[in-house]
Amino acid sequence: MKIMPNRMDRGFYRYQEEFEKKALDVLRSGWYILGRELEAFEEEFAAYTGAGYCVGLGSGLDALWIAFRILGIGPGDEVIVQGNTYIASVMGVTINGATPVFVEPDAYFNMDCERIEEKITERTKAILVVHLYGQASEMGCIMEIARRHNLQVVEDCAQAHGAMYEGRQVGTFGDVGCFSFYPSKNLGAFGDGGAVTVNEKALAEKFRVFRNYGSEKRYYNQVVGTNSRLDELQAGLLRVRLSHLDEINEEKKQICERYLREIDNPLIRLPAIKESCTTVWHQFVIRCQCREELIRYLEEAGIGTIIHYPIPPHLSQAYRYLGIREGALPVTECLAREVLSLPLYNGMTREEQDAVIEKLNMFKRRV
Repeated sequence: MKIMPNRMDRGFYRYQEEFEKKALDVLRSGWYILGRELEAFEEEFAAYTGAGYCVGLGSGLDALWIAFRILGIGPGDEVIVQGNTYIASVMGVTINGATPVFVEPDAYFNMDCERIEEKITERTKAILVVHLYGQASEMGCIMEIARRHNLQVVEDCAQAHGAMYEGRQVGTFGDVGCFSFYPSKNLGAFGDGGAVTVNEKALAEKFRVFRNYGSEKRYYNQVVGTNSRLDELQAGLLRVRLSHLDEINEEKKQICERYLREIDNPLIRLPAIKESCTTVWHQFVIRCQCREELIRYLEEAGIGTIIHYPIPPHLSQAYRYLGIREGALPVTECLAREVLSLPLYNGMTREEQDAVIEKLNMFKRRV
């Protein structure tokens, strides 16, 4: 039996009839950009998250860099972000010419709020919170710090559709919530897609204008904007998946609860969940000091895994110009050497789960 680290086909087949009907409806409509499907999705996703407004964009990265652009953050400004995030989070900052200032993560893979204030300078303008792997960050502490220092807050919710902090959904705490609808996400499209959530109408309108070449009315351009529009087909298909998102998240939760209950190996450290922060389990990430040996062992058993992420942004070639040397972020760098994402997807069979659990429990180091 071959077990892939992720499968998106089963999620399609489960709702195949609804997806195919929606796709045909959109194709037959003759309207493919900025139409009724997008308007409906924006209304439905805003209602789902509890945000005031949603604006559909071309990708999760677009959501990030456009957010910082519209918030007025640029050259000379600093943005605090956790060190162990995906590099796209950091790109949202640097595309605008601002400088990322990295903070170590806590025991839950998210930003350690106790380390934020030591990084704040007179140039600090914002905090970029990443709800990594689907678990909500400690938003109470983070928002209190932001208010005290008059900082803007952007939430990277690319992996956390539906995650909550103390009963309130992520993407609704800060100035802007940024979402990705990349196909592997819990709320995944069938191509690239993204969105922002905001609570102020005027801010939502700025995103709507900016995404469409800086134009509210065709050929009347108010600002130098960009082309970043969630298209009608993706919006329609996302509406289908959104209608099932709670059951999609619940299924992954059930699989991960099995992992937490039944994986028992002293060489493997299971993920922790903070009491006030729920997770929607975008990934199930373990830690193992002999990770490469574990990967080879699982591969031999036909079980695939993924490393999220092997190179932290501050050590990537892309950000060599920041001059941050190895050893500067020891917790982040340790995670990069140890984390491993186990197979997890909607439609994962009981037999497949059994195989993953059994093999992990049997794993031993080769002397």
